[in-house]
Amino acid sequence: MKYKMKQKQNQRITRITEGTLVVGADIAKKIHVARAVDFRGIELGKDCVFHNDREGLMKLTTWMKVLQQAHKKTELVFGIEPTGHYWFPLAAFLEAQGIKIVIVNPHHVNKSKELEDNSPTKSDYKDAKVIADLIRNGKYSEPKLPTKEYAELRILMNFREKVMMSLNQVKARVHNWFDRYFPEYLSVFKGWEGKASLMTMRRFPTPEEIVSTGARGVLEHWKTEVKRGVGIKRAEKLFATAETSIGLTKGLRAARMELIGLLDQFELFSKQVETTMDQVMHILSEIPRATPMLNIPGVGGVTVAGFLTEVGDLSQYGHGQQIICLAGLNLKENSSGKRKGKTGITKRGRSRLRALLFRCVMPLVAKNKEFKALHKYFTIRSQNPLKKKQSLIALCGKLIRVLHTLGTKQREYNANDVLGPERLAQLQQMAA
Repeated sequence: MKYKMKQKQNQRITRITEGTLVVGADIAKKIHVARAVDFRGIELGKDCVFHNDREGLMKLTTWMKVLQQAHKKTELVFGIEPTGHYWFPLAAFLEAQGIKIVIVNPHHVNKSKELEDNSPTKSDYKDAKVIADLIRNGKYSEPKLPTKEYAELRILMNFREKVMMSLNQVKARVHNWFDRYFPEYLSVFKGWEGKASLMTMRRFPTPEEIVSTGARGVLEHWKTEVKRGVGIKRAEKLFATAETSIGLTKGLRAARMELIGLLDQFELFSKQVETTMDQVMHILSEIPRATPMLNIPGVGGVTVAGFLTEVGDLSQYGHGQQIICLAGLNLKENSSGKRKGKTGITKRGRSRLRALLFRCVMPLVAKNKEFKALHKYFTIRSQNPLKKKQSLIALCGKLIRVLHTLGTKQREYNANDVLGPERLAQLQQMAA
């Protein structure tokens, strides 16, 4: 059965009844503001200003219960605009109190705030009412907060992303150092991250130190830890390059200290990435739904872990199309009358998930024969052929459906998951 957005929207609207108290809250770092309305949008009671601590959250729950009793409301819907990470403790606290929380799109709040008072004015007090109105009109969604292994996976993958950013910055700064003091260094080593290269950078990083040590001295230092891969020819090439280097010769003592500091950071961040990924793979081994996904040719642990980090437990989704919408890969179209505009993706979703899928699809079309065949079909078919980038975006949606099917049904990957018998027959006919 295909997922229908209209049915989901109707369910959200019908949930708001005459006996529902709708509360909208504007979230900040320290002080929040909440306002309550009924199903018609009439404001009930005064606003509630509360702090982001236990005393403030208890004040909020007491205020909502008093309003419920005063206006004889049997159900409570509490909604927020997810502002950064500030709403996480509030959501966890309310869930522990048995209060279900919903969220509204910040883009919707920004676009509809002028409907409140015909003014572009923005304030916490006004935003709380706008959020409540959006909820009573069914313009909300239910957040899927990660639990158990998925919560740990999200923390680890977010930490890995930050460490990778720092690691890439350090690598760029090392290249910057070489450009200033030893521009010819990378003509000797293909990459500076190898063991012999790192030994050289720590012991004699500047051309002057290499020249004073000599090729034999450099080789002797290498052989203390590296037994294969480097020899006298490499050492002599390094020595000759150092002799004719055009690098800066002023401030070398400070430059040496700078490089040692960069290498210390490089080793620290590299170790953190390695340790984090070991823990991530251990957690994936504890999630039965992840095993079939890891068996897809061309899909690795980073992709599967990143996918589960963004979507959470796959049992929450009845159809892969829900995840496609979550990623912002669903199609949009601008048409009016006889004019039919171009079709593209909405990008109203999780940008990290889109980026992760696109980075995965790129090697998939090169290494996975099913995705490669489907990519070729999309670009050369007679009706509505796609450009290469359009095909890759379409394959991102296909990858989501494959991951969802394998994860929910826990079955092994096969060609039919990607192509299907009809598409396979079309490809065979085209090849003939």
